[in-house]
Amino acid sequence: MMLKLTHIYRYPVKGLSPESMTVTTLVPGEGLEHDRRFAIALSTTEFDPASPQWLSKTHFLMLMRNATLALLDAHFDSGTGVLTLSLHGREVASGDLTTVEGRREIETFFATYMDDKIKGTPHILEAHGHMFSDTPLKVVSIIGQASLRDLENTMKASVDHRRFRGNLYFDGGEPWQELSWLGREITVGEARLKITARIDRCAAINVNPGTAERDLNILKSLMKDFKHVDMGVYAQVLNGCTIHTGDEIRASGDTGAS
Repeated sequence: MMLKLTHIYRYPVKGLSPESMTVTTLVPGEGLEHDRRFAIALSTTEFDPASPQWLSKTHFLMLMRNATLALLDAHFDSGTGVLTLSLHGREVASGDLTTVEGRREIETFFATYMDDKIKGTPHILEAHGHMFSDTPLKVVSIIGQASLRDLENTMKASVDHRRFRGNLYFDGGEPWQELSWLGREITVGEARLKITARIDRCAAINVNPGTAERDLNILKSLMKDFKHVDMGVYAQVLNGCTIHTGDEIRASGDTGAS
């Protein structure tokens, strides 16, 4: 059965809402353009933009610990650098993340919004060429919707695919097929990628992206029913090109249409 790319998402600010896309250009050795370009660091986090080093998610505001982030609708204008935040349909903050003044507007908002849930004022981080991913490598995350449906069937509940914060979602094929791709190459349209790791999940996936409630224990269900806590795979871009929703995905070694 043919595998088809169904959704493309990027997350300009780590931990905030995604931006849906129908087309993007992949670049060798990079993630999606502007994906995890910024992060909201805790006041205690030390980071040198001139010499950026990878930091784990615990150094930032994150859904695993700060579920109310899910209530915010974030829009980043890559042309102007302006991040606009809305809550329940009303704009609550806006600032140019490429300027000190603009970052301060957003930082002040989060200091108030998080109230007593964090200590001190958080700060917005950016470093040229750096990606605030959950893994040290610059990667693209890929998730099969057949796997999500299998999870839904075992949980007997609807599971919003946005809980898993993937970059590329595809449909077709067998549940969990993508987990067998570890170490193999795949093509998305004309782009070629290498699968580097399965994505082991944290408690962030228990947070409903629409309500910010921890309404499902997906981690428990994954372990109980599938004996792992993985959903999706990481891939490094080997040769880039423009990809579109609707593009075919093929995995090396698969027989016939994958």
